[in-house]
Formats: sequence, structure tokens, C-alpha cells
Amino acid sequence: MAPASKADKKASLDVASWMFNVTTSVGIIIVNKALMATYGFSFATTLTGLHFTTTTLMTLVLRWLGYIQASHLPLPELLKFVLFANFSIVGMNVSLMWNSVGFYQIAKLSMIPVSCFLEVVFDKVRYSRDTKLSIAVVLMGVAVCTVTDVSVNTKGFVAAFIAVWSTSLQQYYVHFLQRKYSLGSFNLLGHTAPAQAASLLIFGPILDYWLTTKRVDTYNYSLASVFLIVLSCTIAIGTNLSQFICIGRFTAVSFQVLGHMKTILVLILGFFFFGKEGLNLQVVLGMVLAVVGMIWYGNASSKPGGKERRSYSMPSDKSQKHGLLSESEENDEKV
Repeated sequence: MAPASKADKKASLDVASWMFNVTTSVGIIIVNKALMATYGFSFATTLTGLHFTTTTLMTLVLRWLGYIQASHLPLPELLKFVLFANFSIVGMNVSLMWNSVGFYQIAKLSMIPVSCFLEVVFDKVRYSRDTKLSIAVVLMGVAVCTVTDVSVNTKGFVAAFIAVWSTSLQQYYVHFLQRKYSLGSFNLLGHTAPAQAASLLIFGPILDYWLTTKRVDTYNYSLASVFLIVLSCTIAIGTNLSQFICIGRFTAVSFQVLGHMKTILVLILGFFFFGKEGLNLQVVLGMVLAVVGMIWYGNASSKPGGKERRSYSMPSDKSQKHGLLSESEENDEKV
């Protein structure tokens, strides 16, 4: 009876973690869309810097409350993570600016095969036929309902290539660092958020000026736009934390596959809040196909042999005990 109870508890926590991520991710997209489309706040990189600033403040509060314990993350590992993460943010912004919406969506879809490649190469993961087919169905469904016009140019392709690989490496690295250094989501975020906040607040305004020829300090701030910025930063705390929790509990590939549920929800909410002119039979069929693929993936990957490591050994400091990881996971579950 005990094993079943433990499995049920894990399943409940997995669902809660995923719903936490979906809710905050969809919420921040809707708020940012309103902020940028309605109020013309086009400084995406600077806004992300503000997101990590508020997340840093949250980690300080969590440390004060005792949810974050003293932990160690080597500086080279931290710098690599921040490099991947910042290139991901900048790359996605530039890719969206230089590419058509269709090619931008194709680039986002390609993160799943890239994440699979990283797991196969570094973690020696083997996928069953059903798992591979389910991933293909998800990709096909999302492509049907999101990819429209596709035009490619050289600089846009380079930006998309950098965005895809840096994002995939950043998400893989979250899972890797948590396992290698026995870091819970709170602890890892406590190491990475301050470094990302500092770097993005320094270089974000410069990059935004290069992309938009507008300065963030000359923007005509209003009460409504400031409210949306504060709301965006508040939701971002949950988005950043839930991403680390989900990738720690699952893997980068599962996070990407199930992450397309957020794409479907954003489309649905977009039609609801911003108009239904884009809603047609093709979009509906694509949504249905994507959801079927996600359900199939969850079932296929959880079966024996659906997704397993052929051989795996994670180097770790022998002084790190399993108790540290258990304590960090316990803190994650308190969210």
C-alpha cells in the first residue's frame, strides 16, 4: 500500500507542478501581449531583466524563510548556464523580429528534436517507437495550427539557430545541474537569477535600442503600463520557479512536448480576448491533433522502455549526500 501511496503523491505533485507552470506561462504571455501591443512597450530584453530582478528578490525572501539552504554551484557552471540562458532570450527576441511568424514557429518546434538529441548524446537515452511517433504527432499538430507563411533569410536563420540551440542547452542544463550538484529548484534559481538579472539589466537596454531604435528611459510610462509591467514581473516569479521545478521533476524533452499545451491555450485565450478571426477548421484540427499527441506521449514515455537510459553515471562530489537532494525536493513540494 505504501508504494502506491508514494506513487500517487508523486503523480499529484507532477500535475500540480505542471499546472503551476502552464498557468503562469500563459498568464505572462497574455499580460506581455497587452503591454506591448496596446501600450507599445517593446523593450522585451529589459523586461526580462526586470523579471529576473523580482525573481532574485523572491529567492532572498525564500532564503530568509529557510526554503533555500546553503549550496555550492561552481562559477564556471554558473557562467555557462547564464550564457546559454541569455543567448536564448536574445536569440528568441531577434528571431521573432527578423523572421516570419511561420518560420519562428518552425524554429520553436525544432527545439524538441534538438532536446532529444542532447539527451541521446549526453544521457544515453533511448526512445521507444511509440514515444517517437507521439512526439511527431505533437509537432505535426502544433505546426498545423501555428505555422502559416514561411519565409527564410540568412540573418533570420542564424538568429533562429542560436535561439533553438541555446534554449535547448539551457533547459537541459537545468536538469543536469540539479542532479549533478543535488540542487533543488529554489537553490538553483538562487544561484542563477541574480547573475541573469544583472547581465540583462546592463545589456538589455542596449540590445533593445539596437532592435527598436527606442530608449527604455524615454518611454512614455503611464499608470496602466506600469501596472502591467509590475504584474508581468510578479507572474514571472512563478514562471521562472515553475520552469525549474518542472524540468527538475521531468526532463527537457518532456517539458518541451507538454509545453506546447501552453501554445494551444495561448491560441484559445488569444481568440477569446483578442478576436476570433484566426479561428478556423485547420486551427481546430491542429489543436486536437496536438492534444492527442501529448496524451499519447505521456502514456508511451511512462511505459517500461518508453524512455530509458542505456547507461548513465552522473559525476558528483562524494561529500554531497542524498539527504541534501531530498531536502531540496521537499522544499520544491511546498510551493
